[in-house]
Amino acid sequence: MKLIRKIKFLYIILFLLFSLSIFSQSNTKFVVILDAGHGGKDPGNSYNGFIEKEIALKTALKLEKYLKKEKDIDVIHTRKTDVFIELVDRPRKANTLHANLFVSIHCNSVKNPIPYGTETFVMGLARSQGNLEIAKQENSVILFEKNYKQTYKGFDPKKPETLIGLKMLQEDFLDRSIQLASKIENNFINQLNRKSRGIKQTPLWVLDAAYMPSVLIELGFLSNKKEGIYLNSAAGQENMAKAIATAIISYKKEYFGSGYNKNMEQSKYKKGNVTSTKEKAKNSVLEETNNKKKLKVEDDGILFKVQFATGKQNLKLVPSNFKGLKNVSVRSTNASFYKYSYGATSDYSEAKKNLKEVQSKGYSSAYIIVFKDGKNISLEEALK
Repeated sequence: MKLIRKIKFLYIILFLLFSLSIFSQSNTKFVVILDAGHGGKDPGNSYNGFIEKEIALKTALKLEKYLKKEKDIDVIHTRKTDVFIELVDRPRKANTLHANLFVSIHCNSVKNPIPYGTETFVMGLARSQGNLEIAKQENSVILFEKNYKQTYKGFDPKKPETLIGLKMLQEDFLDRSIQLASKIENNFINQLNRKSRGIKQTPLWVLDAAYMPSVLIELGFLSNKKEGIYLNSAAGQENMAKAIATAIISYKKEYFGSGYNKNMEQSKYKKGNVTSTKEKAKNSVLEETNNKKKLKVEDDGILFKVQFATGKQNLKLVPSNFKGLKNVSVRSTNASFYKYSYGATSDYSEAKKNLKEVQSKGYSSAYIIVFKDGKNISLEEALK
């Protein structure tokens, strides 16, 4: 019996070590959750013989193929077969894995056979009655679930405006969601010559519950026969997948650089443990004035910060409001959003250390932002 217990104990230890190793490896990857809309008993939109759940799944699987060409991207599906996944479980999987992006793929339809074109949605208050109608369609999957009234705490899928009353943590990621949506729609226009109906905000449960930048892509209208034929074809799905993948990769490079491995070192900025003479010349001088730190940047004016939160509340810059982080600054946008950042340095290696510190506080979706002469530029441009 003692021998059996020892063997069991050994197996447990090996399992834990293996699990920790896997977690450590996955933590170095940029994680993208691909959510093929509908599935199983929920077919989604069906027009002209085209079925939304099938097109969404085929496009998502093709999208994975393009994303996996990037070694530092890890792709995880909410479904890879024709199965029904409860709406609440789709973002929950992304949250559990601390994913970097949540991308949900769908197809549109209306009674009128004329409308066509792509749309990309981000979480937000509805801007028009048309958006509310789409929200009703996409949220209606809830009605297929048992005990949906308890699960969704009174949210009525037929009245998506009731979502406004829920806690909108998605505000933290709205800015980056819009940036990703812009890249996707621009690719549809410029690479595929598709008509874009723009980026829209509407109360969609699957986006509200994902605590990371997230978008819902409507590939086109199945009710428009010509567009339905395109989306139902292998070539159409391949083209759409490639355009979305290019946008995601561009987003990753802009916010996280060309590599996401947390142990990666940029030879341009650091060689061994020796900081270059140019970097020393660019080092910042911190001055404390009225308990607020301001940074003077010399040389080319490049400044790295770590953005970790966005919201409509203008919080006092005290550590107790930011899980103990002290060197926090804030800037506002025309949309009345406040963006909170940590640290300020002209040394990219130091910025990566600041990013790790912020993530260790629980801000898993934090990322490095860059300013040149006071203007926001992409990380990719700064590293050039």
